[in-house]
Amino acid sequence: MRGWRRPWLGAGGGASGGVGVGAGGSAGDAGDKLYISESRSTTSEGSGPWLNSTNRHIGRQHWEFDHQAGTPEQRAEAKLVRQDFKKNRFQRKQSFDLLMRMQLRKENSHCPPIPPAIKVKDIEDVTEEAVVTILRRGISFYSTIQARDGFWPAESAGPLFFMPPLVMALYITRTLNTVLSSEHQKEIIRYIHNHQNEDGGWGLHIEGHSSMFGSILSYIALRLLGEGPEDGEDRAMARGRGWTLDRGGAVATPSWGKFWLSVLGVYDWAGCNPLPPEFWLLPKFFPIHPAQMMCYCGLVYMPMSYLYGKRFVGSITELIHSLRNELYVQPYHQADWNNTRNTIAKEDLYFPHPLVQDMLWGFLYHYVEPIMTQWPFSILRKKALEKAMEHVHYEDENSRYICIGVAEKVLCLLACWVEDPHSEAFKCHLARLPDYLWVAEDGMKMQTFGSQAWEAALSIQAILSSNLAEEYGPMLKKAHDFIKASQVRDNPSGNFMKMHRHISKGCWTFSTQDHGWQASDCTAEGLKAALLLAQMPLELVGDKIEAGHLYDAVNVILSLQHKNGGFPVWEPEKACRWMEKLNPIEIFAEVIIERRYVECTSSAIQSLILFQKLHPGHREAEIKTCICKAIAYIEDEQKQDGSWFGRWGICYTYATWFAVEALVASGKNYKNSQTLRKACRFLLSKQLPDGGWGESYVSCSNEEYINLEGNRSNLVQTSWALLTLIAAGQGEHDPTPIYRGVRLLINSQMEDGDFPQQEAVGMFFKSCIMQYGTFRNIFPIWALGEFRRRVLHV
Repeated sequence: MRGWRRPWLGAGGGASGGVGVGAGGSAGDAGDKLYISESRSTTSEGSGPWLNSTNRHIGRQHWEFDHQAGTPEQRAEAKLVRQDFKKNRFQRKQSFDLLMRMQLRKENSHCPPIPPAIKVKDIEDVTEEAVVTILRRGISFYSTIQARDGFWPAESAGPLFFMPPLVMALYITRTLNTVLSSEHQKEIIRYIHNHQNEDGGWGLHIEGHSSMFGSILSYIALRLLGEGPEDGEDRAMARGRGWTLDRGGAVATPSWGKFWLSVLGVYDWAGCNPLPPEFWLLPKFFPIHPAQMMCYCGLVYMPMSYLYGKRFVGSITELIHSLRNELYVQPYHQADWNNTRNTIAKEDLYFPHPLVQDMLWGFLYHYVEPIMTQWPFSILRKKALEKAMEHVHYEDENSRYICIGVAEKVLCLLACWVEDPHSEAFKCHLARLPDYLWVAEDGMKMQTFGSQAWEAALSIQAILSSNLAEEYGPMLKKAHDFIKASQVRDNPSGNFMKMHRHISKGCWTFSTQDHGWQASDCTAEGLKAALLLAQMPLELVGDKIEAGHLYDAVNVILSLQHKNGGFPVWEPEKACRWMEKLNPIEIFAEVIIERRYVECTSSAIQSLILFQKLHPGHREAEIKTCICKAIAYIEDEQKQDGSWFGRWGICYTYATWFAVEALVASGKNYKNSQTLRKACRFLLSKQLPDGGWGESYVSCSNEEYINLEGNRSNLVQTSWALLTLIAAGQGEHDPTPIYRGVRLLINSQMEDGDFPQQEAVGMFFKSCIMQYGTFRNIFPIWALGEFRRRVLHV
């Protein structure tokens, strides 16, 4: 028998805790061959010579296949959850992340027993005894899914366009069958089939309507993995192909799809708008220099411009010829490539090109690009390609080949192979691919990379809110050790300003120290968690973080504030707003320039206020000025209805919680703040009959609050709303709505102390969801803890 194992949950090591759970088989029948298990890590520095780390890989997580893993009972259990997901896949899009949770609970069987379940009827009072019982059950369960390194492993996935480019890149580099074993490939096939919509297409993300981008990429990935044109249950492949052909075929895919199809050889570069690498040679102060862009955007277009500049195309195999026949309405060789450049299926057109953008692409396409391959301009093109690869290698080395995120990762991997198929850089990229792969009952998916540091910092705050910290010392100590080990200790190497990087010394990233990319909200929440734990007894949570490291974190936060008081995510805002008119990515909005976010600003405010309280005198005047400007920004961003618009979570519920927490931390309350009263009225107007809240991801793209289909409640969003109302002082005015929401949380807890997985609550670029696997545990615990402290005790 065979199965999945994950030797790395950070530095780890040591003897195996036993085998884990399993199920599997072919993608179509959920058979009996795939398992997960714990194993022995080979070295504290990772697996092989192509991996390096700044902190012994603390926080790293990846899966491996073990053909001997799993008892018959464990295999049967995992097989059952896979079959259950498949059976209910159209009604329940999200996985419960059960394979990992089943394994971790077995590993952590030494944790305290979970108290019996309780329910609270509508006519009953919500007593402190009941709330404490629910908290103990929830935190005790949560302790069983904590890794040895102190973080909580979980998937951070949801987009369907993450995996297909990797499959394409590995096919092009002829490493598909060496990097992805047959079992990896079966699980990827399972995942893509499981998330095919009933109409035959695939969405941008697993909860989305079918799109050309998702459908074309998913179909091609399945074909490259060995699925035939008529394969799949209920003719899945034929239905997927039919969906695309009914809407114009491959020519109607968005620009990112056209790019990947051109690289693969299933589309022609002549049908793409230009991506000239010469932009990297412009003076940095030019508004269209990539350094002026949001770092994520600039870093993605860096390897894209290299591949475009070389007009690289992979080998044209028999399969590629077949795909050319399968994905076009008219014969491939008859396509009018110039006219297809701006052809986009209506299902994908979230951000239509403004006329000025099409005029720019037309000028570059017809007049500039034709001469760039001719001498002497070809000299300039060669220099631009070298400059682009210089930046690729710099980013690779400073992120330990993780890269800022999944989109850039695969592009950089391919660019390094195109430059030199035998390079060390390419081998280092391959070694880091497991960091991105995740296995759950719905199959193998590709993640953003991970959210280890972000979710650990939030988890610490949730547990501390319960006032039960003394019962969970080992859990908090491990989490504290992880927070301390995850802080970045150095700036990027060399002359990082020349390489368009910002300071990072003292920051926390979204994931691990190795990632290296500062994020304002992650740094602020990491700082807040460290400060809160520093006030706890050393014998309970371990040594507190050194003051100098706290000062470094404050330096990063202060360096990121915009002149209007708001905070961006990664870097100070540099470009003008008009640059957004040049956004070529039709499926996303607000991706070209860095901007300010309510969520990031709130995290910065809260952490700086707490820091100032515990470390008075350090940059005191600067911190005070920063806080005052940030509070003004938060108040200015409130909508007429009392809400705030969120960009990293769904949506108005999420941002309103952040905004209110910042205002309350600054000293405002229900009585002295009209802003807080308006926020409470907004949330009360959205409360559902069952006492909860449920907001659709469509709120983000439509920029108006929209309930989930069927007016369903979502427990995470209910928790956000309760945290907001409790913090704002609604309980002192009328606690009834809070009690209604709390009853829903209490009665939704499962027998084992877990909370059910529901719709995704993460969001990016206004149109794509992101699932955070631990949010369903963190936020109900946090809301109930705050209810106990600030409502019941009052």
